[in-house]
Amino acid sequence: MLENLAFDGRGKMLLSEGTLFGDGAIRTLSPAGKTGTLVSDFTGPGGIVLHGDNVLFTTGNTAMAGLSNSKNGTVESVNLDTGEQTTVAKGLTMPNGLARLANGDLLVTRNLGSDQGLTRIPAAQPHTPASVRTDLGSANGLAVSADGAAIYVGNTFDSNTEIRELDATDLTGTIRTLKVAGSGATNAGDDLTVGADGNVYMALNGAGKVVRVDPATGTTCEIGSDLPLTSSVRFGSGPGWDPAALYTTSFDGSVHKLVPPKSS
Repeated sequence: MLENLAFDGRGKMLLSEGTLFGDGAIRTLSPAGKTGTLVSDFTGPGGIVLHGDNVLFTTGNTAMAGLSNSKNGTVESVNLDTGEQTTVAKGLTMPNGLARLANGDLLVTRNLGSDQGLTRIPAAQPHTPASVRTDLGSANGLAVSADGAAIYVGNTFDSNTEIRELDATDLTGTIRTLKVAGSGATNAGDDLTVGADGNVYMALNGAGKVVRVDPATGTTCEIGSDLPLTSSVRFGSGPGWDPAALYTTSFDGSVHKLVPPKSS
């Protein structure tokens, strides 16, 4: 069960792998399809973010944790050079999406149980995570615009699939809402990413699709289908990975590459 992906910039794709029973891991995948393990023995690994030589990822991203309000969630860090593992933050409930702001603060989302929404982990005091807002619905996917000015938050279990745009310098301020076509229950929006073109790309887990949303106009375009239980999307980065292609993960354990059509 693959929840999220990122690229280490050194030729490996990083995959957060969960299991119904037992612990999960951060797996690695080469462009040739060779698999490996970065770290293991973590329950419910979720969002992954690369910062310099360190891989940051959430743990405790399980339905049981969300429904029971368990605070066993953490953000972990693994150094790619030394393999050193460090717990960055503790006491989180079902941290799902993960993003890093320009000032070093981390954001995580929660989409089940009470107090769903967005939590900030201050870089200066990571032991003091605090809820930012709980009016974002079943917050899941999380991404930062290329210029760092906007934060995009997707939802999963609401009646309408929406992407909320927040000001990175004023997270409690005005929300701009981008609507995604289709029923929220059928779409089951999951993770999202921002492309070099400024558009937001969202995985629709239930619908088995990937859609592109233009933040400037709000228009939506379906760019991939027949992708059951798609959970995350990222553009290729690093040696061997196509920067023009989107790579997706799925709860069925598969990874797909979406290649854009050639210009006429």
